[in-house]
Formats: sequence, structure tokens, C-alpha cells
Amino acid sequence: MLIGAILVTIGVAAASAEILKIVVDDTIQPITEEYISRALATAESNKDQAVLIELSTPGGLVESTRQIINKILESPVPVIVYVRPSGARAASAGFFILESADVAAMAPGTNTGAAHPVAIGGGKIDDVMKMKMENDAAALMRSVVGKRGRNVEVAESAVRQSKSFTEEEALKEKLIDAVASSEEDLFKQLQNKPIKRFDGKEVSLSLVGQPIRSYEMTLKEKVLAFLMDPNIAVILLAIGALALYAEFNHPGAVVPGTVGVVFILLAAFALNLLPVRHAALAMMLAAFVLFALDVKFSTHGVLAVGGIVMMTFGALMLVDGPIPEMRVRWVTALAVSIPVGAITVFLMGIAIKARRNKVSTGAQGLVGELGFAQSTLNPQGKVFVHGEIWDAVSTVEIAAGQPVVVRRVDGLQLHVEPAVATQQPQVPAPA
Repeated sequence: MLIGAILVTIGVAAASAEILKIVVDDTIQPITEEYISRALATAESNKDQAVLIELSTPGGLVESTRQIINKILESPVPVIVYVRPSGARAASAGFFILESADVAAMAPGTNTGAAHPVAIGGGKIDDVMKMKMENDAAALMRSVVGKRGRNVEVAESAVRQSKSFTEEEALKEKLIDAVASSEEDLFKQLQNKPIKRFDGKEVSLSLVGQPIRSYEMTLKEKVLAFLMDPNIAVILLAIGALALYAEFNHPGAVVPGTVGVVFILLAAFALNLLPVRHAALAMMLAAFVLFALDVKFSTHGVLAVGGIVMMTFGALMLVDGPIPEMRVRWVTALAVSIPVGAITVFLMGIAIKARRNKVSTGAQGLVGELGFAQSTLNPQGKVFVHGEIWDAVSTVEIAAGQPVVVRRVDGLQLHVEPAVATQQPQVPAPA
């Protein structure tokens, strides 16, 4: 029994000595927040020694950044944020996350900083609002950095003056705790080194030789992270709109309608999590109106070009993210607008032309058709039209064999008139 208890204790100790590792190589947005939060909760339940976040990000949304910082500060498991590989950066929102960690580390050839708050859309804001945003972000930085024992003044300069730092500069200014070329190098530098936690307590980490367990995104998170790319969302929205238009013009086709609904719902989900300008969405819808007017009034492409321009600018302004990586690119906007405009004008042209053509099937298709009087109509008789003999009635007498033209269809009876000299049927009268 004693031996069994010892073995269980050793097994539990070994299991709890793991390091949970996650990789964040994307913008900071709600899916990133969900991924990090889930990893921290898993590390807590497994009683892991530490959580290692390998970070490379251009920045992201303020609200998601605040939620991630809160989770890191509340985590009972020490969190190490390690900016790598070489060439990576922890800019803007990434700098806040780096400074919130129990251990902040960078690989050679990386940089961080440039954490000045940016208005949604990157537009110009008034001085009062600008001051409010700066003060709010600076206060958050001071509250995080101060309790970690790092350089508050220099960290705040990254917010107010958008300063950036190389890994050596960040270490020299006491913004980070280590510069390490690898995880093993980092763990050696941290071996038995006191780490100041956010609650003021000091702990020592012994991570050398401990197993590292990678923690991946779920399939759902990977799909959602892919959809959170504004360029992907715009492409899905455009394809969905075209598919629905094809379904409306060919009711019952089913496949275009299904594809359209699925793609638009996926785009709507992504756009719901991103900062969206509704005015830009209205511009994209108005572009379709211009496409329709171009076909209806035959403006020789003038309105179609205007619609493409409107759709392009609407797509560019649709997602007003705080960093360029969270906005729609010019290439994407043009690649969507030009084909969508051309295809829509083409399809609308076919649909409008079909509606303008005379009906050629059914009873209405007989109106205007030419034939011959099979017997004398006075006023009733028989006529030969479309290879068939019909009951007919005429307001004037028509002799047998005389050409006639159909003016109206009343059930199975045709109302006809004598054909004028310029109207002659193309088939001979039946014998």
C-alpha cells in the first residue's frame, strides 16, 4: 500500500511538472482571446508548472487585449510570454500582453512597442477623445508594469509616444526579463530565479528538463480564426450575394441558394465580431442598384463603373480595424468588385432581356401568330395555327384559305383578324 501511494504521488508530481505551450501568430481578436483563456483554464486544472505563450502579432482589438490581460493576471499558473521566432514582433496590443506576463522574454531579432491607441478606422479624432484614449491605455500599462517590477516610465512612452524597442533595448530598459535564443536557453535563465507575481508574491520556477505539452486550437477556433480575416469575410459576402442573385433568377435551382445562405451567414458571423461600418455595407448594396440601372437604361457601362467604384470603396471601409492587418486590402477590394460587377451586369442583362421578349409558349405564345382560315369564319370557324386546327371567331367574315393573325386567346378559342398584306404565314395552308 505504501509503495502504491508513493508511486501515485510520483506520478501526480510528474504530471504536474509539465509546461503548457501555445502559439499565437495572428492578430489579437475574440478567437485569440478564447484560445488563450481556454489554455490558461486547462493549465490550472492540470496544475501545470507554467504556461508558455509564443507570441508574434502586429496588434489587434483593445477589448480582446484587456480580456487576455485579465486572464493572465488572474491565472494561478505562472505565464511566460516569449516573442519569437527571430523577425517576430509584439506590437501594439502585443506589447500590453507581453508586459502583463509573469515572465516577459524575447528572441534575438525581435521587437516590441508601438502601443499608442488608434481610433477605429484610423481616422482623425478630436483632441479630447485622443487624450482620453491615451490616458486610459497609459493607466492600463502602468497598472500592469508597476506590479511586475518593470520600468513604468519607459513602458508608458510606448503608449504615449509610440516608441518601439529591439530585444536588447527592451532588456536594457527593464521592459523584459530575458533575451533567449531558444526555449531551453530561456528556461536555464529562469532556473530558480525569483519571479514577482501580480499579487506581490515571489515564486521560483524550475523548468529545465520539464516536458512541454503543445496546446492547439480546436477545429472550431481554427475555422473561426480563418474567417476573422476581413479579406476572407468580404470574399464570402460577395460570393454569397452572387449565389443568392443566381437563385432568385433561377428559382428551384437549390444549390446557388444554399451556397449563398451559407456564405452570407459565415461572413455575417465574422463581421459581427469585427468593427464594421454599416455605411460601407450600405455602399456595397447600393453598388448592386447601380449595376441594375446600368442594364435597364443602357448607359453603356457608366453606371456599372460607378457601381464597381462604390463597391471597392465600400469593401475598403467595411472593416475599420485599428491596424492595417485588420482591414480589407486594395487588392482584395478590386479582386471582388470588378468580377462581381461584371458578372452581375451580365446576369441582369440576360434576365431583363428575357423578360422583355414576347412569351413564346402556352396560350399567350399564340398571340400575334399567323395562320390560315381552315373554313369560312362568319363569325365562327376553324383556323390552322402552329400546326394545329383551332376553333376561332372573327368580327369580320374571313374566307377559307385567307391568312389570319391571332389577337386573343379565350380558353380553347382564338380571336383572329384578317392578316394584312405585309403579314403572311411562312407555311402553306393545309390541304
